[in-house]
Amino acid sequence: MNADAIEAQPPADTKSPREGWGVSRWIFLITLAMAVHLVFVFLFGTKKTPTARTPANVPVFHLANTTSELIALTDPTLFVLPHWNELSAATLREPPEIDSPSFHWTEPPQFLAPLTERYGVAFHTFMATNESGNSRLDFKPLAQMTFPAVKIESILPQNSTLQFSGELAQRRILNNLAVPTLAYNDVIAPSRVQVLVGKDGSVVSVVLLESSECEAADQKGLALARAVRFAPATGLTLGEITFNWHTVPATNAP
Repeated sequence: MNADAIEAQPPADTKSPREGWGVSRWIFLITLAMAVHLVFVFLFGTKKTPTARTPANVPVFHLANTTSELIALTDPTLFVLPHWNELSAATLREPPEIDSPSFHWTEPPQFLAPLTERYGVAFHTFMATNESGNSRLDFKPLAQMTFPAVKIESILPQNSTLQFSGELAQRRILNNLAVPTLAYNDVIAPSRVQVLVGKDGSVVSVVLLESSECEAADQKGLALARAVRFAPATGLTLGEITFNWHTVPATNAP
C-alpha cells in the first residue's frame, strides 16, 4: 500500500469501552436510592395512637316501671287494640287451635227429592188471580196458495213467413204475399231462394239455393218468389228470400 491510500482511510474509533453507563451501574444506583428512602422513612416516621374522646352531655334512657297507671294512660294503643295487661292479650298471643274438617265421608250423599206436588202451583195461582177478559183472538186466515198465470207460447211459428235479405231488403214491395200453411206431418226446414229483379220491378229469375227436403214446399217457394213485384229501380237487384214454413198434420188440414 502506498502512503496516499493510508491517509485516505478514516480514523478508527478510539472510544474506550469503559466510557458510558452500564447496566450494572444503573441497578446499583436504583438500589441505593431505595435504601436511602427506607432509612428516611424509619427515621422520621412516627406512630401515634389515637386517644378516645370522652363523651359529654349524652342522653341516657331509663326503663320506667310498667305497672304505673300514669304511663298506661299515655299509651296510644290503650283504646285502639286490646291492651297488653288485659286478659284478652294472652288470648291474642296464643290463638286457639282449630280442627280441620275431614272430607272423608262415612256415608253416600243423600240428594233432596223434588217436591212434585209443588209443580205448577205458581202458574195456577197466577191464572186464578189474573183474568184475561173476554177478548177474542183475531187470527188471520191462512194464505191461499196461488200460482202465477204464465202463458206458454210455442217456440214454433204459428204461420208461415218470408224474409228478404241482400239488396232486395232495400227495395219496396208492391204486392203483399200470403205464405200458406202446409199440410205435413213433420217439421219442414226453411227454403232459401235467390231472386234477380229487373229495373221495372219484375222478377227475372229464381234459383233454389237451399232445399227444405220437401219438394212441395220448395216448389211453392219458387212460385211465390216469381209472383213478388218490386218498385222500379235504376238497375238489376240480386237478393234472397227465405221461406219459413209452418205445418199442420195432414189429417187436420182444411
